[in-house]
Amino acid sequence: MVIAMVPALLALVAVAATTMPAALAPADAAAAATTAAGPPVAVMVDAIPAATTGGALAAATLDAVPVTAAASTTAGTDAAAAAATSGPPAAVPGASAPPSSVRTQEPEEDELVQRYAPVVRVREQLEPCGDGEPYLPVDVDVLMDNDGVALRGPWTTNDLVGIAPSADDIGAGLLDYHLDFPGDALDPGCGYEQWARTVSSGTVPTVYGRVVEDAARPDQLAVQYWFFYIFNDFNNLHEGDWEMIQLVFDAPDAAAALEVDPTSIGYSQHSGAERADWGDKKMEIVDGTHPVVYPAEGSHANFFSPALYLGASSATGVGCDDATGPHTQLRTRTDVVPTAGYQDGYPWLGFRGRWGERQEAFYNGPTGPNMKTQWTAPIRWSEDSWRDTSATVPLGASLTPTATDAFCGVVESGSNLLRQLIRNPPAVLVGLGVLVALLALIASRTSWGPGDPYPVRQRRSWGRIIVAAKRMYTRHPLLFMGIGLVYVPVMLLAAGLQWLLVEAGELTSLVDTDGDQNAATVFVVVLLGGAISLLAYFCVVAATAQALRDLDDGQPVTVLGAYRAVRAKLRPLALVAVRLVLVVWALLLFVFTAPLALIYAVRNGFAVQAVMMEDRPAGAAFHRSRDVVRGQWWRATAVAALVVGLGAITGPFVGVVLLLVSEGSFNVINLITALVYVVTIPFVALVLGYLYVDLSLRAGSPDAGEDRPEVPAGALP
Repeated sequence: MVIAMVPALLALVAVAATTMPAALAPADAAAAATTAAGPPVAVMVDAIPAATTGGALAAATLDAVPVTAAASTTAGTDAAAAAATSGPPAAVPGASAPPSSVRTQEPEEDELVQRYAPVVRVREQLEPCGDGEPYLPVDVDVLMDNDGVALRGPWTTNDLVGIAPSADDIGAGLLDYHLDFPGDALDPGCGYEQWARTVSSGTVPTVYGRVVEDAARPDQLAVQYWFFYIFNDFNNLHEGDWEMIQLVFDAPDAAAALEVDPTSIGYSQHSGAERADWGDKKMEIVDGTHPVVYPAEGSHANFFSPALYLGASSATGVGCDDATGPHTQLRTRTDVVPTAGYQDGYPWLGFRGRWGERQEAFYNGPTGPNMKTQWTAPIRWSEDSWRDTSATVPLGASLTPTATDAFCGVVESGSNLLRQLIRNPPAVLVGLGVLVALLALIASRTSWGPGDPYPVRQRRSWGRIIVAAKRMYTRHPLLFMGIGLVYVPVMLLAAGLQWLLVEAGELTSLVDTDGDQNAATVFVVVLLGGAISLLAYFCVVAATAQALRDLDDGQPVTVLGAYRAVRAKLRPLALVAVRLVLVVWALLLFVFTAPLALIYAVRNGFAVQAVMMEDRPAGAAFHRSRDVVRGQWWRATAVAALVVGLGAITGPFVGVVLLLVSEGSFNVINLITALVYVVTIPFVALVLGYLYVDLSLRAGSPDAGEDRPEVPAGALP
């Protein structure tokens, strides 16, 4: 619990830092068109009947498989939009889109939009409210005249203007108003998913396509596809979510664009976007013209390929976007929005408020497409906002405890803590206060001095154990850091295995044809990665135990000498390591046996020290470990869990800070994480060594308690 709070607090700061600018941003440039002035006035519209069921929708290709929730913050930045105009009554939910003859776009525009309509692959959801993507791009008309939707005004978060607003109602502009869906965005549960499924029943996933020019770039043309999701289930939870992709043509109009290929394409991701040249190897294209889009689970940030993506800024999102498979493939219905007079067919595009609940802090619904820079300046937006790559978390991240491996959970924990703080500030602050008081009480219940490291074989309070380990480390820093250097080749081996198993051309059969990583690949990498990480840990613990024994005996100690001793006892150490790992992993497979895993690990975890410090074979070492822990399990668990836990999170903690404050390569940051372990894990091993000796003496062990000559500090190497 204590250990888990440290990364959570760090992530809270990170999430707050990246969320606050959006939440507290000044009003859009469009604020020039003011809303009602003066004190709040009751502006209640007449009761609007609930939407009725319309005709059947046009058929769409849908490979029937559910999907995982993937949501992200709305792409682009708020910008001034044209003044809203009124239009005809909105189409009722479930009705087909208005026929092309009603719209003012040219036939070439319609053909261009349909030719490049995207194929959307969302994460598969096998059962309602389970893992996978429950939110699909919906027909916005399902929200219009819907008695589950409220329109609220700009004065407070609860200013009810009306229920079931129509497309014409919100198309009047209404800057700073917002739509409110049924549910609590800060505690969504499964409510939004169930409501989304209900209101979109009988419809097909819908994309809104449009051809748009940029006055500053008359020789180029953009084709945009906009997606609306009912809920964003990412770290920054909020109702409503607008995302888009954009193709760029070196052509002055739609007719000319039909004669050439696009030059580039951009996918929105949070407040930024990623670009690719048309036909780039990272793209997938169906039937020669339809780009494949992978929306991330929960955030709906759009990606070119399936992977786990890591972001550490507002442009990339803070956290991890999961676009991994398996997927459900959708061919959405594409409604073509006219370039001019678009509100005639889609009056809701004049809405200048937020498409989701407005909170007092953070977690606000997004503004709509017409309030984004790319709505009127698409080419300049692409020049200013698109980046060339998105950072992925390597499949081999599990090979070692890396910063990128920990980052996802850290940010998610911090986001959850921030959300609870906003929902119930007193409870969270009281909880944090109790935690701090508990830590202070625990620290005051032990003795911290004098903590001399010699002789090693003496009883100590747990505070003195930590101090003695620290002083031993500072007297021989090169020795113990040298022992910890084993983590560097482990990191290099991790990178090599990742390349060999995932990216080497000879093994492409480990990757499915649709781009999803084969389950066998994941299993092999995780299995080998876990084995390599544990091997490094056991080597450092064993070598440190040997060094501690030799230092206490007054023997000269070197890094190579310590590892030679480990090699000499390789067989019992290997038997100990394999047995510990297999039993603990087996117990962790089931929730009800997980507590037994902790009990077993503590009771038998000192077998390594028994092998190295007392020359015991594997079987006897396990008996020895259980003997010294018997009757002292809580003491052993508290000290071991505290030190091992803090040691384990130190590397990712440093890495997370670097990810947040620098633009360094993720591989370089992971290497820095490994170097942190070079320093910290030997200290953890020293504490475990001192703890083992203390437990042995308290258990009345003759082996650990025999008299040894005290060695003067100056006589030691």
